[in-house]
This record gives sequence, C-alpha cells and structure tokens, in this order.
Amino acid sequence: MQSQDVAPRPASSSADPVVDVEQAEAALVEHYPRLVRLAYLVLPPGLGRNRRVVTAHSLTQRALPRGRTAAPAIPAQSTGRDGDPGYAFVRRQVLRTALEAGLPLKRAAWPRRSQLPPLLPQVWGLRLFPRSGGADELALDQHLSTLSGPARAAYVLRGLERLADAEVREALGAAGCADPDGALEEADGIPEQYALLDSPEFDPCSLQARPTDLMRRRQHAKAALAAAAALAVCGALLGLPGDGWGPDGAAAPAYAKNPAAEAALDPAKLTRVAPTAWEAATRTDFSVWPARGDLTGDKALLRRALAVWARPGESVQVSATPGTPSGGPSGPPQLLYAGTVDSARVVILYDGLRIVRYAEPRDGTKGAALDFARADGAGRADASALVLDRADGNVRYLTAPWVTKAAERDLLKPGAGVMDLPITGGVTAPLASSAAPAGGCTSWNVMQVTDSTGTRLSTDLGELVPARLTTGRPGATHEVSGTQALRTWAPYACSLGALRSAGVRSVNAWPFAGQPLPEGGGGSADWVCTRAETWRGGGTRVLAQFHTPGGAYGAIAAKAENVPACGAKDPQVLAGVLWKAQSGHWYLLAAGSRGTASISTTGGVRASATGGLLAARAEQGVRAQLKGTTVDGVPITGLG
Repeated sequence: MQSQDVAPRPASSSADPVVDVEQAEAALVEHYPRLVRLAYLVLPPGLGRNRRVVTAHSLTQRALPRGRTAAPAIPAQSTGRDGDPGYAFVRRQVLRTALEAGLPLKRAAWPRRSQLPPLLPQVWGLRLFPRSGGADELALDQHLSTLSGPARAAYVLRGLERLADAEVREALGAAGCADPDGALEEADGIPEQYALLDSPEFDPCSLQARPTDLMRRRQHAKAALAAAAALAVCGALLGLPGDGWGPDGAAAPAYAKNPAAEAALDPAKLTRVAPTAWEAATRTDFSVWPARGDLTGDKALLRRALAVWARPGESVQVSATPGTPSGGPSGPPQLLYAGTVDSARVVILYDGLRIVRYAEPRDGTKGAALDFARADGAGRADASALVLDRADGNVRYLTAPWVTKAAERDLLKPGAGVMDLPITGGVTAPLASSAAPAGGCTSWNVMQVTDSTGTRLSTDLGELVPARLTTGRPGATHEVSGTQALRTWAPYACSLGALRSAGVRSVNAWPFAGQPLPEGGGGSADWVCTRAETWRGGGTRVLAQFHTPGGAYGAIAAKAENVPACGAKDPQVLAGVLWKAQSGHWYLLAAGSRGTASISTTGGVRASATGGLLAARAEQGVRAQLKGTTVDGVPITGLG
C-alpha cells in the first residue's frame, strides 16, 4: 500500500553508529544484488565483462568488517536502506575497493589485493557476463568507459543510489577519493540516463555462460599435463573445427560431430510450410506460418544462423527472455523469415518451444545478435505478430498470414483513432516503439491487428513476441477493441513500462471497484487491477492501481508477484491507498472486488466496514494491514 503526496524523510544526522559483523552481514545479504551491481559499474571496463563480474562479486563478499567497526554516517537514500549503518558501511567498503581496483600498478609498490585477479569466486572453463541490453545501454556503457573511476562512482551513486551531490561527495571522500568535486564535474559530462543503470546489461547477478577459448585452453593443458597425453589428444580431436570459420560466420568452433546435430544445422532440412497451410490447419499458431522474406533461398545465411544458434561465438550478443533455454536446436527447426530489413539481414526460426531471431549487418557478420523467446502453447491471438527489427526508436513486425490489416494506436489517447500500417510480404511499416521510451511517458504506441475473428491490441515490451492486451474480469477477459475497453486502459498504459524484458505473454486490466471520495472530493475514484501473465507460467505480476477523477494516470497502490489474486484461479483482490483531501486531511481508502463482504484494517489505522469499500481518517505516512472476507466467509489478504 502506497501513499500519495508524502514528503521524503530528512536524512539522519546522528553520531556515527557502531557496526558489528552480524549487522554488516545482514545488510550485505539483503542488498547483495545492488552492491554487486554498484561494484560492477564502478570497476574499469578495460577488465573485460567476465573479469568485472567475478571481481564485483569478490569485492562485495570481502566487504564485511573483521570486528566491531565504526561506520560513517552516510545516508542510504533508497527505500529499505534509510538509516541502516550496516548498509552504509558495506557500501563504503565496496566503493573503496572498486576504486582501488582501477588504480594502475606501480613498479615500486606491492599491488593491493583488489588490483589482483580474485582468488574467489572462480568458475573454470566458462566466461560469465550479464545479459545484453539495447542500443541505449551500450551507448551508456561506452560513455562510462571514458570516465575516471571516481567519476564513474559519482555517476553511479547519483543514479543507482539516488544520492544528492553533497551525499556523493561525502561517500567518495569516505571511500578514499582525493577530489570528489572533480569527479562530480567529470560525471556531468555524460547524459543523465540513470534509469538504464537498473538494466539487465549491468546486472552481474543475472548471467550468461559461454566457454573460454577452447583452443588456447587445450594448448595450456597439453603443456601442463604432459603425463595425460592421451586425454589431450582426445580433447584435440573433439575440439577440431569442422568447415572452418567462413561458412559458419560468427559461430564458435564445432565441439563434436553427431548425425542429429549435423541434421539440425543443415539449411536444406529446414521445415518450410506452404503459404496456405494455415487455412486448413487444426492448430492456428506459429507452426503454420509460411517462410517469407527475400533471402529464404540464401543457404549461406541460413547456415550461419543455424550454426550461431548452436554455437554462438564470443562476439555474438545473446539475449533470452526469462525461462527460455538458449541451447541449440534438437532437430531441423521451422523457417519463418529470412530477409533484409533496414540495415540488417534477419532470420527467424521456430522449434515448437522457442522463437529464435538471428541478425547480422548487411556488410558482414561482426556484431551478430541472437535472441530467444518462448512461444510454446501460443494460440491464434498470441501468434498474430513477431518483432522483426528495431531501429531508430521504431519497430517492424512480421504478421501472421491470417492478419488482414494492421494499425498504430496511442493507448493514452483512446479517442484519437488509429493510423494504418501498410503490410508488405507480411512485414509492417515501422511504428514508434514503446520498448525503450526516452523521457517521460507522454504516449504509448501499440499495434492493432485485424483478422476474420476481430481486432486485438499488442504492445512491444522489448522482446520478440509482443504482449497481448485484454480487459475484463479474470476468467472472462476479452480483446481491447471497443471504446469502453480503450478508456479502461488509457490511465494505466504507462505502468506497462515496468514489465519490459520479463517474458510477458499478456496483460489484463480489470476495473474491480469504484469508490466515492470522502468530503465530496470530486466524484468517484476507479480501482483497476492489471495482471501480467508470462510464457513460462511463473513470474506473474499484479498491480492494483487507483485513479482519481480528472487524473491523467493511475497510481500504483499495491503490487505483488506470483500470487493468484486478480487471476482466473482467484479473481478476488483487495487493496488500499492513502489519499489526501483538499482540506488537507488524509484518508485510508480500501476497496475489494465483487463478492467482498467486509474489510478491516490493523496497524497504524484500525477501522472496519461492511461491504467492499472502506474510508477512514488516517495520518500522513501511516502503514496499515488490510484483511477482508468474501460473502462465502473466505478470508482475503490485502495485495502488496
């Protein structure tokens, strides 16, 4: 439950506390992903992504004090960390050692431990690196690489930790930086794209693994283990490349030979569906899409795509939606598209479980990319379109053969109408993408497709398969096609930004209650529950949102993950919010879905009401717990 118009608390100015090992360890364990991300961002990019990942984990794990230690009073300005001296201490230790790791080695002095390769953790035979982000994350990483270590730290403390400049100076000084003002001035020279710091591109806790240089590793093994000559010979036989680097493009060397693997890599054995197969098929999904594009006969391109899928080289940028395996095909996959799109050659394949997109520049294979997304169990509505290409803030879709018309619509403007999107060979004209909007949320563009069964909306959330938008009570949802459904979605469109790159299959918006505002506050507020379902089943996200009359956007009142609430299995939902009347009085407002018999609160507010609505006077910033019962006597717990 969240409040509106609540001023932030001032930072504590008490004397330096004393931090013991247990308190520091608790802070480190609770905030470990953020501390490792902080270290990863501050470490010099010249170390390489694998070395940065391992070093970031090593520095964070060594941040515990050896005994009772005085921590500096550096405020931690993120929720859940305010006033926590344990977190302030371990953050200072991580920042100090990360800055030390970037110092040049001096011939006349012993190197510091943080400047040497970490002893632990170690992963033998694998390179670990975060998931690849988009063009914006790559540009930010390049900007950060031009900064000095203290300037990178200043930028990260501003963006990731949300510290003011005075707090950044204090944190840098405590970490041993000699010129905090200079570091802040240098950090001012790059764009403020702080939201990107939370991207998977900079998350060293969510990793991909690839083998190290197999040839060099084998040579080292031969030299070090001469007594194991037979094993080295076997390794050499297994590691010999097949047809060399030329035909396979950016693929890594072949690890082994077997008939099934070779069949899966043969372009001549790709499954190709007839253009009219979908008209007579029992199933209407990706399995009945025909192969389209101007390069479906380019065997060299198709061989490279298959080889990179099976063995992506170190230069290939690989991404996968959560819960999607990224291994090679088990047999010949189905070809959906092979053609030239804007400045790239693109191949899209389907193996019954995954959609796989391979893309390479027109002028070579350097910079090739491989993307995976789950698509198992897709129906006609889910298989209406795929993302073919993103360029210059626009997105092109490959539409299903049964789609007869496509259009672009701004979800924030339900009365603005649509703009037609011409379709050529199944490929739409470019439309503005909402996958990575710049600045505030002033528009949210979605694609509207039409076929013989009606119209439906889908939105680009940064993945290969766009997410389908629906509305209605769970278990009886319907497409967003009418005026009322469009008006239902409009105030909550911007909340879709929190669902990017989460493997979302569909998002439903359900208006579950309307509530008159106290003191004659201008009419009734709307309560809407949005539930995002994923392709993998788990990871569902539920938001209860509160929209007052005349407001442009809904406010998130409560949220939860992996709960049945607001879904087909349990359509009940209960949520509350703190609301400020024009008189200056604060109220706790709560609402339950249809079938709620009573609501009660405990904690900072104690009140109860019969029915599905509750309004009680409250104090600013108060926290309360909601409980309810249905007309059948089943208990309901407040969301969030």
